Amino acid sequence: MRGVVFDGKAPRVVDDLEVRGPGPGEVLVAVAAAGLCHSDLSVIDGTIPFPVPVVLGHEGAGVVESVGPGVTHVAPGDHVALSTLANCGTCADCDRGRPTMCRAAIGRPSRPFHRGNGERLFNFASNSAFAQRTLVTAVQAVKIPDEIPLTSAALIGCGVLTGVGAVLNRARVDRGESVVVIGTGGIGLNVLQGARIAGATTVVAVDNNPAKEPPARRFGATHFAGSPEAVREILPTGADHAFECVGSIRLIRQAVDLLDRHGQAVLLGVPPADAEAAFRVSSLYLDKSILGCRYGSARPQRDIALYAELYRQGRLLLDELVTRVYPVEDFAAAVADARGGRVARAVLTF
Repeated sequence: MRGVVFDGKAPRVVDDLEVRGPGPGEVLVAVAAAGLCHSDLSVIDGTIPFPVPVVLGHEGAGVVESVGPGVTHVAPGDHVALSTLANCGTCADCDRGRPTMCRAAIGRPSRPFHRGNGERLFNFASNSAFAQRTLVTAVQAVKIPDEIPLTSAALIGCGVLTGVGAVLNRARVDRGESVVVIGTGGIGLNVLQGARIAGATTVVAVDNNPAKEPPARRFGATHFAGSPEAVREILPTGADHAFECVGSIRLIRQAVDLLDRHGQAVLLGVPPADAEAAFRVSSLYLDKSILGCRYGSARPQRDIALYAELYRQGRLLLDELVTRVYPVEDFAAAVADARGGRVARAVLTF
């Protein structure tokens, strides 16, 4: 079968990939579509260290092909969106409803794939959606209505969970509050629509590319600014919430500086692993906060089902996130368009 493999030097599409069958508590999924997320690019450029060789991809949807013993919530033929959280379900964090903090779900890749030459390959983010078939734990497969296009449903499992979840689960934006979103790529657009769903009344999208204004407004921005400095003209006393979606140390500092009293800066962009940020300590003494956020503080079995229903009601935009669909053989073109900022989300199909 086909898949995208990164060997530590360059990614390439191969056609001799194989994956083992499902064991207890596992699900084999025929992947129909997968979004190209900047986290995949970060593995390629070294921003996210990861063992190689690895099958890339972590934002996908498809059809259940088979299930292992003990799996009862999905069955062959079901349409599913995939999450990256292979959480254990039994530790203290899972029991508290915080599966993103489960230590079993962080940094423990397995090697369910192999190639015709016998080489074994890691899965990325417990998911590896850039393959015609992939193996996930049962908790990662969330059943969705068949009528949701799989090219759109694929984006729920990362971009939507992260962006919308950061607003609803981590920041807990309330009605009437103000929100600043720095960076309007795939994550930023989902933060914008999360703010709209939450009932924020002033939502400022910040991006130095003026072409980003129309989609930003479509997803929920009430204002658009070409730089963080321009936000002060819209929110003179600062924002209740500022989301940094780029991964820039400079912009992280500016997100903190844009806060009003009792404001929160939520960090979603991914800078290099050894990056350090600076800010004035005194700037936090008016009850301001800097919040990290992993995967939108999501509970995927609950949240994916919720977002699928919001899509059906017309309240959550998914189709509009898909800028262009590429056959997996055109992976290099999808990467070039993503790095060039020409797509909100590139979606690969098999």
